[in-house]
Amino acid sequence: MRNAPTILHLDMDAFFASVEQASKPSLRGKAVVVGGLGPRGVVATASYEARVFGVNSAMPMAQARRRAPNAAYLVPRFTVYRSISEQVMALLRELSPLVEPLSLDEAFVDLEAGGTAWDEESARLAGVRLRADIRAVTGLTGSVGLAASKMLAKIASEQAKPDGLVLIEPGTERALLAPMTVRTLPGVGPATGDHLRRAGITTVEELAEAGEDELVRLLGKAHGHALYAMALAHDDRPVVAEREAKSVSVEDTYDVDIHDRLRVGLEVQRLADRCVGRLRGAGLSGRTIVLKVRRYDFSTLTRSETLRGPTDDPAVIREAAARLLEAVDTTGGVRLLGVGVTGLADYTQEDLFAQAAQPHSAGAVEAAPVAAVAEAVPEPEEPAERHWRAGQDVRHTEYGPGWVQGSGLGRVTVRFETPQSPPGRVRTFSVGDPALEAGEPLPLVLDPGLAHSPTRPTPPSGHIAVPGAG
Repeated sequence: MRNAPTILHLDMDAFFASVEQASKPSLRGKAVVVGGLGPRGVVATASYEARVFGVNSAMPMAQARRRAPNAAYLVPRFTVYRSISEQVMALLRELSPLVEPLSLDEAFVDLEAGGTAWDEESARLAGVRLRADIRAVTGLTGSVGLAASKMLAKIASEQAKPDGLVLIEPGTERALLAPMTVRTLPGVGPATGDHLRRAGITTVEELAEAGEDELVRLLGKAHGHALYAMALAHDDRPVVAEREAKSVSVEDTYDVDIHDRLRVGLEVQRLADRCVGRLRGAGLSGRTIVLKVRRYDFSTLTRSETLRGPTDDPAVIREAAARLLEAVDTTGGVRLLGVGVTGLADYTQEDLFAQAAQPHSAGAVEAAPVAAVAEAVPEPEEPAERHWRAGQDVRHTEYGPGWVQGSGLGRVTVRFETPQSPPGRVRTFSVGDPALEAGEPLPLVLDPGLAHSPTRPTPPSGHIAVPGAG
């Protein structure tokens, strides 16, 4: 590990929701939830105002609506998010050639490799300037963590949220980690956390005190060694420059083997939904669905199915995973299940959360109030291009640009405003109104070219930046 806090972790604040608030003046300071609005939709991102009500990422949308009924519920606009992400990543590459994106809104940067920072003072200055540049170029905020390792930089950025900067001084790492829950460490999920809790280990300090041998006994050689090192604040993983993702997957190991076939099927469905969440978070879709099953005797089986084209539709991925499970014998018990997607591709359409048109009963009439954006429910007889979705950009020949607040029963409600305007007026039209058409997203900042590039401090005499030095 290095002896200066020159690894930076950037995490944009509630990225998707913040973009929507910046785009739509009427939603600023209000609860906004972005995700799939269909009956099986999940939350992709919730604004901080929505999180007050207990709405979080990966939560079923139905549950989110119960907790925050007056929030604005919007479909994601990945074209917009990807464009802004590219602006942010360009700022990071001004700091260093070693930038490791983790998703559209998160990345590690090796400041030392770019000669941008070599000690605590220069690292803090680089972080402050980066945050200012992000705000100038995008109008959004990001939280920055600075530390001597990737693990600690990520922990620091989490502490900095929202819209802050935290630097962990070298030599203070173990004291900082000691009282934190074991779930703070990378690789400690719910199952491992529960396993450690049953062994009387709940904090990082207790993890370190347990000793390496005990952790190996509890968790296995590889996991035990890795967690013990992290508990001592040791993490020498280098920042790896951008590379193409090969697959997206999730898996769970169960403390007690699952024998019930129905429970196995439900777990596979849940994992498929989590996998879709990660897929969308990375701005990707995929063609090949993979099921992984580790049985009671530790034998591991994988089954895969390749679709006609890339998808991120949760219903399609759930159904494919269920078909793959039908070919696997689980009667002896299952100790691990996983669902993954390979054959990845970039998204090529804006409406990435596929919404199955659900027939509404005669009494199921949903209004489109101003405070709560209604779910877009197109009339069955309308052509596909007239399916208006909550949050979608539109343009009217008379009223100009706006966005869909909701639709249903042959009507669509639109609020006419732009990122630079005051909150706009709401008007309602027929879904087939020829004066209303899909619109292009407007820039959040009128002239991002006016923003300055990050200024690089001059290293002291004798300093040599070594690319990839860790």
